[in-house]
Amino acid sequence: MERAAGKPGVVGFQALCQNLRPDLLRFAYWLCHDHELAEDVVQESMLRAWKTQDSLQDEKTAKPWFLTIVRRELARTFERKRLTTVDVDDLIAKEAPALAVGDQDDLEEMRAAIFTLPLEYREPLVMQALLGYSAAEIARELKLSVPAVLTRLFRARHQLRTLCGEDTGQDPST
Repeated sequence: MERAAGKPGVVGFQALCQNLRPDLLRFAYWLCHDHELAEDVVQESMLRAWKTQDSLQDEKTAKPWFLTIVRRELARTFERKRLTTVDVDDLIAKEAPALAVGDQDDLEEMRAAIFTLPLEYREPLVMQALLGYSAAEIARELKLSVPAVLTRLFRARHQLRTLCGEDTGQDPST
């Protein structure tokens, strides 16, 4: 059986998976902020890609193809996940203390941490998180490339998490 030009064979597909795996893990982690879930999603995505590798028309388009599979696999994961719900009326009737818990201290800590970030990281983070700008819009406004914006956003979030006392030892490197 002859394979089409540009399509990877079995060995080529395995090599392609190995080469793209770090990027896929970073992308999955960026989407879900959970190292273990990112690992699971990438593993499931590679299995799904293996089963449908005939739909990969050209090896040059493999990365966007894999990224799409990862994004869809993560969405499927959350579709299957059922979150526990609480009857708010019952909480009110019981005058549950959980209703009085505020996060004002956390909010103040986050604001203070944001202001300690270098301007090059703070500016794109504020534009995205508070103003709702997309990476492309931020890139246009700051006269940067989209990858540069994404790198700055990743580093800003990483620094914020560190400043707020979260363990960032499991984060993928930049």
